[in-house]
Amino acid sequence: MTKHLTGTVKSAKMVKSAIVSVVHFKVHPKYLKRIKVSKSYNVHNEIGAKEGDRVRIEETRPISKNKHWLITKVL
Repeated sequence: MTKHLTGTVKSAKMVKSAIVSVVHFKVHPKYLKRIKVSKSYNVHNEIGAKEGDRVRIEETRPISKNKHWLITKVL
């Protein structure tokens, strides 16, 4: 089963690569307050997504040293 995530393109300056920021919320164990946590992924950008686009990314085989996610859809 492949993993799917939704995020925002932070940088698309490389030729066929982009950096996507994925935000999710985590609950603090003591104070029970929701905390926003973000993580950046290096993704393969065949579609040609631009900075600021909301995209869906999917886990795939390793394409390079740091890229093992693929943009499947621009939302």
